[in-house]
Amino acid sequence: MKQIALDIGLGSGPTLTNFMAGPNEAVLRHLRLWVGDGSSAAKRSPVPTYLWGPPGSGKTHLLKAVREALREQGATVGWLDASVAEPPPFDERWAAVLLDDVQLYTAVQQHAAFNWFVHAQTGHQWVLAAGELAPAGLKLREDLRTRLGWGHVYGLQVLSEAERRAVLRQAADARGIFLGDDIMDFMLTRFSRDLGSLMQLLDHLDGYALQTQRAITIPLIKAMLEDH
Repeated sequence: MKQIALDIGLGSGPTLTNFMAGPNEAVLRHLRLWVGDGSSAAKRSPVPTYLWGPPGSGKTHLLKAVREALREQGATVGWLDASVAEPPPFDERWAAVLLDDVQLYTAVQQHAAFNWFVHAQTGHQWVLAAGELAPAGLKLREDLRTRLGWGHVYGLQVLSEAERRAVLRQAADARGIFLGDDIMDFMLTRFSRDLGSLMQLLDHLDGYALQTQRAITIPLIKAMLEDH
């Protein structure tokens, strides 16, 4: 059965708190320890961290969650992903450099990422990067690829179906929504199964149900799709 990927915005931004770790508990502990509460910034380790894993394993969620946590502490960061065509120069005021989807970087982006990395090392600032492949498999310039792999490296796993169901149930309960098993089955078979897409779908369903004053049912989901 063809799966549908919805391109809709998140109702609430990614945080370390709303990340369902599942088999990825070790990386969540690592990031929480590094981010801290803002009082121990001077003690943060400058050793870089690289996250890798398949789409839907939570890499971008974690990078955005770290960015938000640092912003809440009053810190700024350098952010680079494949959509940033012209990366800005390195800013020594950044608390960290965050590099997402590195496997997609153009030559210009690789040059910027390497430049940022070198400056961050010199200034003892943290680098947190993510890609779909382990460092050894990245088709990047060698000096950047080796730097991505010399610090902490964590391989992320996609949540099992049982874990995804548990996350959906927990998120629905938090919204006061009841999701029957039939609705859960429909969501997991008809839509993209990665957790980010499922959470977006739940946000969208919640808003549509409130707008139409109807309970969430399979006919409601179909009606929502027809309206969008």
